[in-house]
Amino acid sequence: MKEKELRRSLAVFPMGSVMKLTDLTARQIRYYEDQGLILPERNEGNRRLYSLNDMDRLLEIKDFLSEGFLIADIKREYAKREANKKKSLSDSEVRRLLRAELSHQSGFTTSSHPFRPLH
Repeated sequence: MKEKELRRSLAVFPMGSVMKLTDLTARQIRYYEDQGLILPERNEGNRRLYSLNDMDRLLEIKDFLSEGFLIADIKREYAKREANKKKSLSDSEVRRLLRAELSHQSGFTTSSHPFRPLH
């Protein structure tokens, strides 16, 4: 994970800060959590902590709702996005990608794929 993404995923914001930054109430935020749209981390005292990614998600949910989406529609959208992320590669695709990456890193080309100039 890149450092930027790692920092965006760190849960450091308490509920009060999230409420100010998103203009949502605690009740709304907890409702979205109950619906499985957001999953904040918890500290030792069981208080919710949110990341920048969580806040982006909350603002996106807010936008969806203002556009007339229902919670069920938003759930479907997020499920569809998750499914697209999880599309698995076949074994042959994984091997092909690995060979290409290893060739690229080593600076060598394999004899089965000779260089052919473009005409």
